[in-house]
Amino acid sequence: MLNLIWLTFFFIAALCGFYQWLVLGNQEIFTELVNAMFDMAKLTVELALGLIGALCLWLGIFKIAEHNGWIEKLSKALTPLFRRLMPDVPAGHPAIGSITMNLSANALGLDNAATPLGIKAMQDLQTLNPNKSVATNAQILFLVLNTSSVTLFPVFVFVYRAQQGAAIPTDVFLPILLTTSCSSLAGLIAVAMVQKINLLQHTILLYGALFFALLGGLLVYFISLPAALVGTQSSLLANLLIFSFVIGVLFSAWRQKLATYELFIEGAKEGFQQAINLIPYLLAMLVAIGLLRASGAIQLVVDGVAWLVALAGGSTAFVDALPTALMKPLSGSGARAMMVETMQVHGADSFAGRLSSIFQGSTETTFYVLAVYFGAVGIKHSRHAIPCALVADFTAIVVGVTVALFFFG
Repeated sequence: MLNLIWLTFFFIAALCGFYQWLVLGNQEIFTELVNAMFDMAKLTVELALGLIGALCLWLGIFKIAEHNGWIEKLSKALTPLFRRLMPDVPAGHPAIGSITMNLSANALGLDNAATPLGIKAMQDLQTLNPNKSVATNAQILFLVLNTSSVTLFPVFVFVYRAQQGAAIPTDVFLPILLTTSCSSLAGLIAVAMVQKINLLQHTILLYGALFFALLGGLLVYFISLPAALVGTQSSLLANLLIFSFVIGVLFSAWRQKLATYELFIEGAKEGFQQAINLIPYLLAMLVAIGLLRASGAIQLVVDGVAWLVALAGGSTAFVDALPTALMKPLSGSGARAMMVETMQVHGADSFAGRLSSIFQGSTETTFYVLAVYFGAVGIKHSRHAIPCALVADFTAIVVGVTVALFFFG
């Protein structure tokens, strides 16, 4: 599946390139395509270098957390849930703790922490994989939950909206929360259908009820805050939790008289090696995505959707925000640029500006996450991971438009 999708990106880019040259008369298109390949190659190295520090830091802390028993305790607390969602993962396996840490970091909007923790989780799951080049059911479920994970604090979206002059930068907080919750649920259901997981088991329903109770409590709290404080308070809570975790891990290890410095160095060395190993996988995916964008394929799809909606007599108000939605599964930086461009052209408080913000805050970059996480452990065959992740992405688009129409239409 991954091989076919990767080749398809190249072939679509080639077709669009020839269309621009032969039909539209764009004599510079092939220069732009070649430049896009080299730009993505450069970006790959920059991303990998940026990951080295984060991976070394968090895998170092995680190594200490493993030895002081924190990960084991976290795993035991969540084992009943993951034993039903991931029956191939043994009770108390370290993967359960690392998966929980990753999903928590994503929910808190801590991208720098989420990526190395996600790689660690994928490595732990890989130890249970009998065929190291083919993704297991547990790895696929984890990837889909990661790409569609609930984002409680999309702080960076608020920051960009403030920079672009939004009257209330946090007015998209509730719409984003509703949209990302629906996309996560859709991703989980898609995987459950393929893997024949019964989501109506009492244990799963109980954990789900506890999760949504916590989600509802946070939602009520942040809605009660003045709009100007939502971004500040969400950032404070997210960073306070992660910093408290680090200090707690170190303090616990100190009380147990563990060699914390040596353990940290051991974990950091693993992080450095992982950052180097994922470069080829990241390069392959980013080059394909860069060609797709430079060829004009994304804009062609947007124009086609606008034409179909107009032909059907529907409102095309959402079409101006569609580039952000289509770019998000492919490139986080590309989607961010699309969101900013939409707000610059149409206004931060326009329907398109708000909708693009909702798209940006609702899902992860599917193909980037797939390239990094699967690449870190050498998985080449993703099986049903991509279709299930794209179900979540599509759900985010549909629900995002619906929610935006309800709040701002």
